[in-house]
Formats: sequence, structure tokens, C-alpha cells
Amino acid sequence: MAENLENLDISDEMIAERRSGDPGNLPDDMKPWMATTITWIDRIGLWTGRLTCLLLVPVMLAMVYEVVARKLFIAPTDWAFDVSRMLVGAMFMLGAGYALMRGVHIRADFIYRTMRVKHQAMVDAFLYVLFFFPGMTFFFLISFDYTWTAWVRWELSMDTAWMAPLAPARTAMPLGALFLLLQGVSELLKCIYAIKHDRWPS
Repeated sequence: MAENLENLDISDEMIAERRSGDPGNLPDDMKPWMATTITWIDRIGLWTGRLTCLLLVPVMLAMVYEVVARKLFIAPTDWAFDVSRMLVGAMFMLGAGYALMRGVHIRADFIYRTMRVKHQAMVDAFLYVLFFFPGMTFFFLISFDYTWTAWVRWELSMDTAWMAPLAPARTAMPLGALFLLLQGVSELLKCIYAIKHDRWPS
């Protein structure tokens, strides 16, 4: 058992956790404006992720209440499904920027992990500029319009008899896209540093 653990290949996990340190822990040779920008954005991502985790508490409470009410008192709720679905969706969207900061989004890295850091950074930078920023900007604009309409019309869910308002949950979509775009700026700056120095800044 011990031998198997010693021979365990964790290269994928190391790539995913290359930014597991605290924001602001950056190399001394990084330009001050770049270090300040990265630190500021990463701290926003860190606290957004921490606060988003708190949404798990009402989800758990709603699920426990629903199970107890349904199984013990034969009194299922009208609202537990909507509350859990909307809060989990909000957690997914609002936590996306934090996940990007930590480098834990899924990637097909069977080739990527064999590259030099400089080449990894070049690939990342190219994909950020070509796909990430245009795609997330488009998603932000579309989701903002979608959310604005939900607020103006005060749209209600038709999935359950409770008919929950949709606007609060939909607000998580443009906010999540905004946090992702902001974190993308930090990641692009890290790529620029890595291209120049052939090492990741954190």
C-alpha cells in the first residue's frame, strides 16, 4: 500500500493546484503594477468563493427540512425544490471565478502537462484572448439582458406550485460572468509573466 502511494502520479493534480497559495504571494521580479492588479483581483475571487460557500447552508437546511417533513409528517414542501435548485445554480455561477483562480476547472491536459511552463502559458494566453474573453463577454451581455427582463417583468417559475420569483437567482449569471472576466484578466497577466520567465508566478 505504501509503495503504491509513493508511485502515485499526481502531475495532473499539481497542475490543477498550481495556484493554491494566498493572493499576493508573487515573485519579487514581477512588475509592481502587474503584482498589484493580480493581488487585487485574486483577493476578490478568494472572498467571492468564500462567501459563495455560505449558500450551501440554506441548501442543506432546505433539504433536511424537506426530508423530515416528507418522511415523518407526510407534508412535502412546495418550496424546497426551487430553493435548492436556485441556490445551487447561484453557487455554480458565483464560484466559477474562484475555481478559475485556483486552477481547478477541468482541462484536457494530457499534452499540456508535458510542455514547458513557457509553452503552457502561451497556450493559455492564446485561448484566453481568442475564446475566453469574447465568449464570457457575450455570455455577460446575454445574461444581463435575460436577468434585467426577469426583474422588470418579475418573472415567476412555472416548475412548481410555489411559483418562485426567478430574478434573484438569475442575477447570479451576469455576476458570475463578471467575476470570471475579472479573474481572466489576472490569469492572462500570470501567463504574460510565465511566458517571459518560464515559471508560474504562484
